[in-house]
Amino acid sequence: MIFADPPYFLSNGGISYQAGKVVCVDKGDWDKGGSWEAIEDFNRRWLSLCREKLKDNGTIWISGTHHNIFSIANILTELGYKILNVITWAKTNPPPNISCRFFTYSTEFIIWARKYPKVPHRYNYDLMKAINGGKQMTDVWRLPAIGRWEKSCGKHPTQKPIAILTRIILASTQKDDWILDPFAGSSTTGIASSLCGRRFLGIEKEELFASISRERRKELDDALMCQYYRNKLSDLSLARDADTLNDPMSDYFAELPF
Repeated sequence: MIFADPPYFLSNGGISYQAGKVVCVDKGDWDKGGSWEAIEDFNRRWLSLCREKLKDNGTIWISGTHHNIFSIANILTELGYKILNVITWAKTNPPPNISCRFFTYSTEFIIWARKYPKVPHRYNYDLMKAINGGKQMTDVWRLPAIGRWEKSCGKHPTQKPIAILTRIILASTQKDDWILDPFAGSSTTGIASSLCGRRFLGIEKEELFASISRERRKELDDALMCQYYRNKLSDLSLARDADTLNDPMSDYFAELPF
């Protein structure tokens, strides 16, 4: 499986609201977009490389907003992928809209696609249904944005919550499967992969973020920290949509070899 969180190309001098303060949305040079043609070319190149490495029955998940997701969807189709779902991540704790001139941004999208239109993919339907209180899981996921407990080693400016990645990994892989993240950042995908008993390869060109990744991975060597992460994920139940007394995540993590 591949999970990709590519640049959204939002670093254009705008402002947002974070932790009670007005902040600049600029993330770094890697998030500055060029022309529409340049962005299309960038997306086409990395999606082509990912397709070469993906197994024939493998799937790819790609996160984005309206700034980049439509380009990515078009190129996926162009390259021969089959789009399976477009997940809407509805954040339960979005930042407020400080301009008050349009609706508050509270969602991101995650495209799920397989390599070939006619080669079957893996979907762990029964586990997803169990996580969702015995009901079929929908393509709208109500989960919080990143919490303080996920920033113990430093923070990446576009860091994704472990709960999102854990759900993605459990939905579409088996234990010991390989997972690739070509835009690894601070390696949330890697942390979730380790917690779920999968193998991980991440690619990251920024040394600062790679350093954060290393420190986060070292944390998992501590049995108490590992259990803390599991407890946090079980508390979220990975499904705020569901009302259930049973917690299949606790049972799942109890089976893992650490």
